[in-house]
Amino acid sequence: MTTSPPKMTKKIIIIGSGFSSISAATYLADSGYDVTIFEKNSSFGGRARNFKAKGFTFDMGPSWYWMPDVFEKYFNDFNKSVSDYYNLKKLDPAYRVYFGKNDFIEIEDNLEKISKTFEKVEKGSSKNLLKFMTEAKNNYSVAMEKVVYKPGKSILELVTPGTIKRLRYFTTNIKSEVSRYFKDKKLRQIMEFPVLFLGAKPENTPAFYNIMNHADLGLGTWFPEKGGMHKVVESMIKLAKEKGVKFKSDQNVDKIIVRNKIIKGVISNGVEFYSDIVISGADYHHTETLIPYNLKNYNESFWEKKVFAPSSLLFYIGLDRKINNLTHHNLFFDVDFNKHASEIYDDPKWPESPLFYLNFPSLSDKSMAPDGCENCFILIPIAPDLEDTEEIRREYLNIVLKRIEDISGEKIVDNIIYQKSFCVKDFINDYNSYKGNAYGLANTLFQTSIFKPKTKSKRIRGLYFTGQLTVPGPGVPPSLISGKIVSSEVIKDYPNQ
Repeated sequence: MTTSPPKMTKKIIIIGSGFSSISAATYLADSGYDVTIFEKNSSFGGRARNFKAKGFTFDMGPSWYWMPDVFEKYFNDFNKSVSDYYNLKKLDPAYRVYFGKNDFIEIEDNLEKISKTFEKVEKGSSKNLLKFMTEAKNNYSVAMEKVVYKPGKSILELVTPGTIKRLRYFTTNIKSEVSRYFKDKKLRQIMEFPVLFLGAKPENTPAFYNIMNHADLGLGTWFPEKGGMHKVVESMIKLAKEKGVKFKSDQNVDKIIVRNKIIKGVISNGVEFYSDIVISGADYHHTETLIPYNLKNYNESFWEKKVFAPSSLLFYIGLDRKINNLTHHNLFFDVDFNKHASEIYDDPKWPESPLFYLNFPSLSDKSMAPDGCENCFILIPIAPDLEDTEEIRREYLNIVLKRIEDISGEKIVDNIIYQKSFCVKDFINDYNSYKGNAYGLANTLFQTSIFKPKTKSKRIRGLYFTGQLTVPGPGVPPSLISGKIVSSEVIKDYPNQ
C-alpha cells in the first residue's frame, strides 16, 4: 500500500498590514498557503489605522468610500458579501464644494439630481454632464473588466478592443477633456477634483481616468456604518483570520534574509523568521533598503525621477459641540486651485493659500464622537519632502480654521477639546514612506500600468511587492486589487503542492 507524500505548505511572510497586504494574505491563505502578516505598528490597517482619544474615534487616513463594486467583488471572491461584515450608507449630499462665503455647490446622491444642479450653474451643462458621464462609465467598464486586474508586465495588457476604441482618452488629458464639456470654472473644478486622488495635476492625467468621475458622480459616495473606514479594515481582518492568516503587531522588519538570491525569511526585532516567500506591502523604496544593494530592482536615481503624489498635513480634532452648517465631506476651493497644484508639483513648497478637505464622520456615525460632540478631520495636500515642524503645523491649522469659520459661519476654534496632527515626519516614521508621500506615485501616462514598479523582484526568487506604488495605483480599491494581482503571481510561480 502506498501513501501520498505529505502536502508541503509554503510559508509566506507579508510585511505591512494595509489594504493590499490583507487582500494578498486572504487570497493566498484561501489557496492553502501558510501566511503571516508582520506589522511594525501596534495596530493594523496601515494608513487606514484608527485611534481613540477622549471618547472620539478617528480614522487616520482614507475617508472616502468610492467604487463599492470593487469591495463587493473582493468579498464575493470568498463567497461572501460586504453585507456579511458591514452596512453601507449612501451619503446625500455626497459632499459640498465651497468657493467662497455663501457660495457652494452641493453634490447629491444621484446623477439626475446632480445634472439639475449643474444646469442651474451653467445653461446646457446638464446634457453635457450626461454625455461626459456616459463616456466615463464606458471607460470604467473597460478598465474594470480588461485593465486594472492585470499585473503590468506587458504593453499588450493595455491592448484590448475596448482600449483601442478609446485610444484618444490615453492621448489627451483630464483638463482638456473636461473643458470640452463645461465652460464654468466651478463645474470644471468639480469634474477635475476626483483625479486629485490619483495624485497628479489634471493636465498631466490621461483622460481615461475620467473613470474617477464615474466612481464619484456615477457610483456615489458611501460610508461604512458603525466604525467608518476602519470598519472595512476590521472586516477584512476578520475574513483573513477565518482563512487562517496570522497577524503579528509591533514587528519591525529589520532585514529580508536572502541567500544565493533566494528568499529565506526576515529578521524582525532581531529575531529570524523563516519563509519561502516574502511579499512587501510596505513602502517599495524602503523595502529595497532591507535587501543587498546589488539585488535591488531600482536604484536611487529611479525614485528621484518619479513624480510622486502629494503628502498631507492632517488634523484630528474633537469638538465639544455639534455642527450645523457643514456636511460629512466638504471641499474648500475658495482659493486658486492651479496655484496650489503648482506648489505641489512644479515648485514644491508650503502653499501660500491651500485648498483643503474637511470631514465630519460623526455626522453620519454618532459612535465616532461623545454625545453632543463632533469628530473633525482636516486634510491639506502638500508636496512630499517639505520641512515639517510643529510651528508650521500650527500656522496652517490657524489658516484653515479661520477660513472654515469665515466661509461656513461655524465657530470651531473655541470648541476644540482634542487635537492631533500628522504630517511628513509621521508618514516617514510610521510607514517608512519615501519622502513622506501619502499616496504613492502620481498616475501620469508614463507611470501607469507597465510603467509602474514591478510586483516581482527581478533578482531575488521569492520576493514580491504590493500596494500603492505598484499596479494599479493609489487609493483603497486599487490596493485591494493590487493584493489580488500579487497573490495570483505567487500562486502561479509557487504552486502549493
